[in-house]
Amino acid sequence: MPATELTSVESRVLDAIDEEALIDNLVDLIRVPSTTGTDAESDLQNSQARVLDELGLEVDSWKFDLDELRAHPLYPGEETDRLEGYGVVGVTPGGGHPALVLQGHVDVVPEGEIEKWDGRDPFAGDIVGRVLHGRGACDMKAGVAANLAVVRALRHAGVTLERPLAVHSVMSEEDGGLGAFATMLRGHRGEAAVLTEPTTGRIVTACAGALTFRIEVAGKAAHGSTRLSGVSAFDVFLGIDAAIKQFEAERNANPDPLFRNYVMPFGISIGKLQAGNWSSSVPESLVAEGRMGVILGEDPAEARAAFEERVAAASTRDPWLTDHPAIVTWPGGQFASGSIDAQHEFIDEVSASISDLTGTAPERAAAPYGSDLRLYAGIGGIPTLHFGPGDVRFAHAVREQMNLDELISVTRSLALLAARRCGAHL
Repeated sequence: MPATELTSVESRVLDAIDEEALIDNLVDLIRVPSTTGTDAESDLQNSQARVLDELGLEVDSWKFDLDELRAHPLYPGEETDRLEGYGVVGVTPGGGHPALVLQGHVDVVPEGEIEKWDGRDPFAGDIVGRVLHGRGACDMKAGVAANLAVVRALRHAGVTLERPLAVHSVMSEEDGGLGAFATMLRGHRGEAAVLTEPTTGRIVTACAGALTFRIEVAGKAAHGSTRLSGVSAFDVFLGIDAAIKQFEAERNANPDPLFRNYVMPFGISIGKLQAGNWSSSVPESLVAEGRMGVILGEDPAEARAAFEERVAAASTRDPWLTDHPAIVTWPGGQFASGSIDAQHEFIDEVSASISDLTGTAPERAAAPYGSDLRLYAGIGGIPTLHFGPGDVRFAHAVREQMNLDELISVTRSLALLAARRCGAHL
């Protein structure tokens, strides 16, 4: 039973949520292996456009001009060899400015080592008990399915909206946010937006940023049996790695209270490391690639400069690197931080849509990862927050999963929010 008495229209919308269709839709979404940059990613976007059209929304579906987007001064970067991209926006009929935007991304990260999925096909969408398993189950196809379920519920309830609801389906979130970037440049806006990323019941009002870096270190080749006659690029990199860890500790010494749930909200990690080309040779080169967390409100350009200074300083402490300094570049995704004004009334509206159904006010917090929030809030000027089904600790993992009861609960809160904010009536 609702914790707060609902209006007859609100109850009508909630009763119209088809839980079975919601779950079936999520399974179908997972079965499309829409890894970032693949043809399947584009296929799923085109499928989303068809679904929104069938639901009676006015759909804008367009192919990206990649050259134009990449030449833009605010281009957010990419980490895949993308050949095409598509944007999809659906708006309920009636005209006017959307009162609410529900946004989700259809792309997922690679499945990783298949043998670690315990014999499970990561794209099968297996359900065990009340838990659905598979790549994208949490990040964030459950959120995409929830957005569509809200539209279906409003339609099946037979209500009319005083103000439009918009659904944005984007791609390329995992490698920089090109889809959201293109959607904002296209001119799509709204009075407020919810990105239905996994939040474990919380309302996420701010996100740290993340910058992809690349460090190239030169060494001097030699036979492994006479290694002292060479210079190991790996050995000299260790000094740089130590300097990065010290830099990381300093940047995480006094984080914003919103990040109270995280020991290290602005982490710096090495994700890829390659050195040498022969096991019995001293490695003459090393390439390290990783991500650097951006502090809330920090200018990404200043963050990059500070990182480069630390690497340069570490180089001056090594005789070899003094003459052969490490080279730092910034390929791939470049996520600035983003937030909504902590006092914005929209946060209270989202909170009420949750607590009126659950009886418990949700926690307001921040997330340590980059997201499309900064593009909607920054370029779009749209008050934006995260609220969606799933636990981010399952994202990108071989145990990625979604609790179906949580999926249904969050969908109900989103439907109530949409009914209220868009003025649903009979």
